[in-house]
Amino acid sequence: MNLGIVLPLILYLAFVFGAAIYAYIKRSKGDFLTEYYVGNRSMTGWVLAMTTASTYASASSFIGGPGAAYKFGLGWVLLAMVQVPAVWLALGALGKKFALLSRESNALTINDLLLHRYKNKYLVWIACIALLVAFFAAMTVQFIGGARLLETTIGISYTQALLIFALTVGIYTFIGGFRAVVLTDTIQGTVMIFGTLILLVAVIYAAGGVESAVAALAARDPQLISPYGPNEMLDFQFMASFWILVCFGVVGLPHTAVRCMAFKDSKALHGGMLIGTGVLSIIMLGMHLSGALGRAILPDLTIPDQVIPTLMLQVLPPIVAGIFLAAPMSAIMSTIDAQLIQSSAIFVKDIYLAAKPEKANDQKKIGIFSSMATLILTALLVLAALNPPDMIIWLNLFAFGGLEAAFLWVIVLGLYWEKANAYGAIASMVIGLASYVGLTVASVKLFDFHAIVPSLVFGLAAFLIANKLGEKQLNNTEKNYALGTN
Repeated sequence: MNLGIVLPLILYLAFVFGAAIYAYIKRSKGDFLTEYYVGNRSMTGWVLAMTTASTYASASSFIGGPGAAYKFGLGWVLLAMVQVPAVWLALGALGKKFALLSRESNALTINDLLLHRYKNKYLVWIACIALLVAFFAAMTVQFIGGARLLETTIGISYTQALLIFALTVGIYTFIGGFRAVVLTDTIQGTVMIFGTLILLVAVIYAAGGVESAVAALAARDPQLISPYGPNEMLDFQFMASFWILVCFGVVGLPHTAVRCMAFKDSKALHGGMLIGTGVLSIIMLGMHLSGALGRAILPDLTIPDQVIPTLMLQVLPPIVAGIFLAAPMSAIMSTIDAQLIQSSAIFVKDIYLAAKPEKANDQKKIGIFSSMATLILTALLVLAALNPPDMIIWLNLFAFGGLEAAFLWVIVLGLYWEKANAYGAIASMVIGLASYVGLTVASVKLFDFHAIVPSLVFGLAAFLIANKLGEKQLNNTEKNYALGTN
């Protein structure tokens, strides 16, 4: 174990716990639910940008994405750049309307907003199930990514690395809640930017320059420098599907959408959109290009997901590698803590308090219940991550797609279409999610598109049809009520 690598990581984790303790002190002075789940809606533009970009840039951006770039070449780097507008699109489409609606209804979770907008408890129950299943899959990916990182860089077993990562994330989220999450996300975003730039420069230098690295890739396989990748896999259908999955569909990710409930004012929103897009541009280009060019330095890795941690050890001095280790750790932790908070909110706010609203004033009991939900989820995720795949990106994209298929049209049409009703929302959620899971499990590709494309089409069609039927039902109910009162 190299102390030069481990010491910066220990210092970084000490800071994380310090932020959690600070957030705990702040939390004890106010309403638990508002503080723990949305940080009293006090995020500035810089904090909003960093927490949104950090939450989006996950294990897939620092481990899985570069691993795919290592395997498929420069074409994957080009493909990855379609993610750059994701923060701008999500905050721009949802930000102002989400903020107004959440303040009007005093909503603290995505399900609070759905209940306020659609007035239907069955929709909320279905949303709870969809969120928990998809979040669990997505968080499993983050646990695997964090463990892979520690395993490779520190030189410990995968199981030991998994336990260290789980204890760190579980405890500081358990202590600090949403405020701890956004505080650490702010520092994590800064660390990610500098870490990404340092690694990219070091990789290019170690490869003898960009031209030399590209020549080495071409000598190994000319398709590694093709925009279409090996076996022409990155064709139009793949690229269009990927854009919908990791950019357009991000509007439907609940853990991204909830950020729109917690910013301070319009100035914070506009600043968050601009800064967040810049941060994401640096991270996506830097990390994926490092992964692709890294194959010129490490041509024979058997597990592509190990390319970034292995490059760190090979091209950076130990103390610098230790500092950079905080960058991918930051990306992974900032995503999983957001999802842990939302999962805890489902159990506490959407299930427990929905069943027993009279318990809402029992701050102490709610605090204990929220914290225990976080710790139990952490333990279950450790068990799920014990046998990891070689490439986590596919599992991460599967979880992304499930959330988008269930929530995209429910969120967007609920905000922008006054006539949207619960009948359409339930149909869209059920049909969209069921078709996505069914097509993925059966490995069926309609017209060679990823399952997310037909699933969103089916979900939209289901929304429009059921919404029309629902209008007739609601109109008949209103007429019967009017006749009964006359």
